[in-house]
This record gives sequence, structure tokens and C-alpha cells, in this order.
Amino acid sequence: MQRRHFLATVAASATSAVVLPGCDEAPRTLQGGFAGIDMQRGHALRDLLKTGTLPEPTVVRRAQVIIAGGGVAGLAAARSLRLAGVEDFALLELEDSAGGNSRGGAVQGIACPLGAHYLPVPGDDAREVQDLLEELGLRQRVAGRWRYDERHLCHSPQERLFFEGEWQEGLLPAHGVPDTTLAQYRRFAQAVDDAAKAARFTMPVLRSLGPGKPLAKPHQALDALTFAAWLAQEGFDDEHLLWYLNYCCRDDYGAGAARVSAWAGIHYFASRHGFHAPGEAADEARESVLTWPEGNGWITQRLAEPLRAGGQLRTATSVLRITETRHGVEVDAFNHATDSVERWQAPRCIVALPVFVAARVVQSPPAFLTGAAQRLQSAPWLVANIHIDSPLTDRPGAAPAWDNVLYADPTAGGLGYVNAGHQRLDTRAALAGPTVLTYYQALGDVPDGRQQLATQPWQPWAEAVLATLAVPHPDLRQRATRVDITRYGHAMAIPTPGMLGFLSQIGLQRLSGKRKQLSNGEQAPWIPTPATARLSFAHSDWSGYSVLEEAFTRGHGAGLVAAG
Repeated sequence: MQRRHFLATVAASATSAVVLPGCDEAPRTLQGGFAGIDMQRGHALRDLLKTGTLPEPTVVRRAQVIIAGGGVAGLAAARSLRLAGVEDFALLELEDSAGGNSRGGAVQGIACPLGAHYLPVPGDDAREVQDLLEELGLRQRVAGRWRYDERHLCHSPQERLFFEGEWQEGLLPAHGVPDTTLAQYRRFAQAVDDAAKAARFTMPVLRSLGPGKPLAKPHQALDALTFAAWLAQEGFDDEHLLWYLNYCCRDDYGAGAARVSAWAGIHYFASRHGFHAPGEAADEARESVLTWPEGNGWITQRLAEPLRAGGQLRTATSVLRITETRHGVEVDAFNHATDSVERWQAPRCIVALPVFVAARVVQSPPAFLTGAAQRLQSAPWLVANIHIDSPLTDRPGAAPAWDNVLYADPTAGGLGYVNAGHQRLDTRAALAGPTVLTYYQALGDVPDGRQQLATQPWQPWAEAVLATLAVPHPDLRQRATRVDITRYGHAMAIPTPGMLGFLSQIGLQRLSGKRKQLSNGEQAPWIPTPATARLSFAHSDWSGYSVLEEAFTRGHGAGLVAAG
């Protein structure tokens, strides 16, 4: 706590020491473009699959295991294969780099996230993620207690909200709100606590599902209706509370409370650190997050590096068809570098693709896959990385923070921005020098949001983002030199009502009761995994929502199944 208060004090003093530029300068010619995701490559794959006639392969390759998809789940599967002693595998990834929506990039030489930008300190239910963090040197036992490397924990001040014309600490509207608002905050905190006592909320969610057991009755009730309906039913109608809860749903699920289930709305808090009204004591250790300038790309880059070195990672490779044969699996894939189709043959395949893609490429798909694809909805998403070459004029209130959110109309989808320079150890340099602001916009509630992403040029997106952020930073347009737009047509699964109930019945029966010895000494149990005789499925979609803990655990389990 002393360290965090010290950093906050330094940040505040550094802000006051900077001579802020005026906002009467002419706007610069803005540079930028689309970056990160090759949407045209994905659409070309979709159009090719629609024809029903695929090119014949020009070469046949073999491996013990094929991994289709190089997001967090695919990378986790590769890691667990290696821990189980399997090195003869190939990971096929559509994009030019692995990581999915947890990749990192750079603008003008400054590292920044292209998607997911933080990882909450995982609880004991996410023990596979804990093992990874220990392996990466981020977590170690000191004097009998687990300690995280503070260089990678988010520095103070962590978050602030632009509300009623000024910045306030924290993201829950608190300054100047009426007593009735504070009363509803406290009542909602109690409701979350009561729900957590009635039935266990875990992350990953499979830890609260027993093999062959139905959902707990409290979870069934919450899964049956939308979060908005549950809030109305319980008498939560305060505009500030509803704004915040909508923000939380869009942040984790890509859509607001009117679309996600009540289970998902409660799970956001009950599976992590609860909900705390202003003035209530909070467990700082539980609320800590790990973050880096490049976001969760810091993790995925380290997962991908040994695969690049070992030749197992095959990027710019689109999976066209996955076929279970009598003796194994055949995977046809288009190599964009050679402009040709390759056929991979293996005894087993890990399908670490989004569900809607898996349902298209898996031949004679199992009923659980087609059922999931029919039910699952996904949210489009936009990430704008804005390079600024000098400090911004700031409105009054709380000092610049890592996470900066604007109180606004939730239908616009804006989630605010993070500052890539926040984690620099030299706090004054972080505030005074060039940096990249990464702005997030969830488009799950925007009509035709996916079509707009696919058809609209980058400039209107960039100008709209700059106009939004000009409210708290009036000279942003003068300070911005470049804006790179990353588009995700299907960024994340939306946990709509009924999805948890459907997904909880898939893959609950364990394939084996034995424990497998891994090379790092871990005695790893089998993790319930959707699977056929030769295919094991791994993606956060199988949990119904997208966070690293879900994707990593699913991938880890699928790797153990494939390793046999």
C-alpha cells in the first residue's frame, strides 16, 4: 500500500510540474490505417468455404498432433503438449502472429495492446494460469506466501472516471451522487454477496461444474433471464448503478445488460473480487491486475516464442477443412505465403478455433458443435491505438491513470482508454514523453456494427474516437500523430440467457480418472473437454464468454486429451 500511495503522489506531482500545451494549435495531418487483424483474409476463407469446392493439396505433411488456431487456447494446448512430452505437433494460425485477441503491437516504436490489456491476479480456481505465471517468473513463493512481481502489477493510480466534467478516482460514479444512489450501490453489493453464498461462482467456470451434474438451481434461475430483467425484478433502477453495470458487461462480454444473462452479470463480480460500494473495504490483493505496455501480448509472445524456435508455429495459414478418418485426422490448410493448399495428417487434432469457424471447417460435425454454433452470439470490437507526441491538457480531478473511462451513453459502446506508458518505472517520463493511448469500443449493441467494421474506412473511426476523447482532452487532435485501428468482427462470445445451461452439458464426463505427470512436476488431472474420438475442442467460446483464464484452461485440457 505504501508503494502504491507513493507512486500516486509522484504521478500527481509530475502532472503539476508539466507545462501543458495550449489547444489552439491547428490539427495535424493524421496518419494511420487498419492494423493487427487481416479481415480480408478471414472473409476470403469464408467465401471459399461457401463454394463447397476447395483446392486440392499440393503437399502432404505429418505430425502427431495438429492444433488449429493460435489464440490463447491454441497456445495453451501447445504448452501442455510439450509438458506431456509431445514435441511433434504443428500449430496452424490464420494471422501473421499468434495470440488471438490477446496480441500486442507497436505504434511509432511504442508497444501497445491490440486487444486484451490485463490479467486479474488469478484465484486458486485458475491453477493452470497460476502455474503459467510461476513459470514466467511473475509469481513465486516467499516465506510461505505467494508473491507477484510488482513490476508487472498495475501501478497506481490504476483507474479513474470522467464524470460531470471532472476526473474522479475509481470507475463507480461517486462524487455528487444522491444518497439513494449510494444506497443502491450497497444493496447491489449485498446481492452479489448473497448470490456467491447461494452457489459457487468460479473462473474458469468449469470448476463450478461437476462431472455429469446439472447446474446449481441458483445458477439455473440466473441463466434463464437477462441481467437487465433481473435488475428490474430486484428493484435496481438507479441510473448511475445501471450505467456502471452496463459498462462492466460491455467490458467483459461485448454487449450490455439487456443481452447478457443475469448469471453473467453476477459472475463478473462474484467470480473475482465482489462488488464494493464507495467507502467499503476491498481486498487489494484480489483486485490487483497484471498489465504490460503491450497488454496480454506480453504473455502470448512468450507462449509463442518456443514454438517459433522449434518450427511448430505455422502462421499465415488458414484452416479449410478438418476431417476425421478411419485412422486419424486430415487437416487441409491454405498457406498464404506459398499460395497453395497443404494437407496435414495426424492421429489427433485440437480444434482451438471460434465455434462458428469450427462448425464450418469440421466435416460431419458433432451435434454439440452445431448446437453451440447455432446458439452462440459474438460481439464485434474495435481497438484504436493513438500515438501522441506530448502531454495532453487534462480536465480537473484525479491524476492520469492506467485505465481512463468516460461516463457516457452505453449504446455508443465506448469503454475509455489505457495508457501504454503507465507501466514505465520512470513515472515522470511516463507522463511527459510520447505514449500510445489504446481506446476500446464494444460494438455488440450497435446495429450493423460488424458490417460497419468491414466496410467503413479507417479515417471515420479514428476521427470519431478522437472527438469522443476530446471532451476530457481538448487538445488531443493537436497532439495525435497516428491512429491505428484494429477490427475484430467476432471478438468475443456474448453469454446470452440459456448459454451456460447448454454449454454446461458438453464435455462434463471426464475421459479418464487418472492423473498425468507433466515435465514441470505438476500432477495434472484431466479437464472436462468437448471431444470426439480424434478431435478435442478448445476455445473460450466453450465457456460462453472470453477471458484469458477460460481460454487458457480450455486449451490446457485439450492438450492433455490429445497427448493421451
